[in-house]
Amino acid sequence: MSTHTIDTATVKRLVEARAIRGAAIIGQPGGWSVLLKYGMEERPLGIQRADRPRLWRSLDTCVDYLKEELHIGRIDLVDATQHSAAASLPGKSRPDAAERMRNAFAAAEHDRWFREQVEIGLQEADDPATKWIPHEEVERQFGELREKLRKQISQ
Repeated sequence: MSTHTIDTATVKRLVEARAIRGAAIIGQPGGWSVLLKYGMEERPLGIQRADRPRLWRSLDTCVDYLKEELHIGRIDLVDATQHSAAASLPGKSRPDAAERMRNAFAAAEHDRWFREQVEIGLQEADDPATKWIPHEEVERQFGELREKLRKQISQ
């Protein structure tokens, strides 16, 4: 369990229990983070599967997330002292998004290939030159073969 940040699922439970005492939006290089107060604790809202504060590029998006997703409508403080629009790390802004897009493209390509193979199979099934054996016939043939092998074993 994370010791520095608080995850979204926990925040939702705390909101339902009316345990959140306050929320602040804090400017960071590259965006905005959220600091939540509950009990005697004060922790940043973290990203999934990592103990790092979640960062929004847009203040509007951050506020919308608090209101729509977490149902936190009151924000006690907006501190833009450390905010700068430029990301603190050059290069890709969302390498995880790039990986997701590669995976989605690969899945779409596999789906296209699979559908093509099914179509070929269906066309071959309609071709009189391709002989398909009905399931019942295969079961009957293998039943006879099993019986023959059992007789050989018992001898």
